[in-house]
Amino acid sequence: MTIPDPEGFARSFSNAWATREARTVAALFAEDADFLSLTGAWAEGRKAITETLQGEFSGAFSRAKLVTGRTKLRSLPGGAAIVMQRYVLSGIVDAAGRDLGRVGAVLSAVLVAAGGGWAIVAAQFTPEG
Repeated sequence: MTIPDPEGFARSFSNAWATREARTVAALFAEDADFLSLTGAWAEGRKAITETLQGEFSGAFSRAKLVTGRTKLRSLPGGAAIVMQRYVLSGIVDAAGRDLGRVGAVLSAVLVAAGGGWAIVAAQFTPEG
């Protein structure tokens, strides 16, 4: 799975997230990508990204939904782009299964043109505020 273009990043990511399939989300990343997850986990490479997301989707984010907010896109020379995407997450649960309410977050990603689409080479998903 690739991202069709940087403008389609927010939709591609939230559609992949909605599946709660770690491999589907990780497929948006380049094989050697780096990812700092919303829980603070650092993953290097698609395999580690998949494992990190599997843990998160079976825990705190087992019911989490993303709502897309504001996007800021900056095209860079040489087939690259930086995207900052605001999201609101709901359905986050604690270890006891209690809903933790809504959380604002920002996903900052560096994308590169690859294989007829775009791939994430580095991303940081951080709480907003």
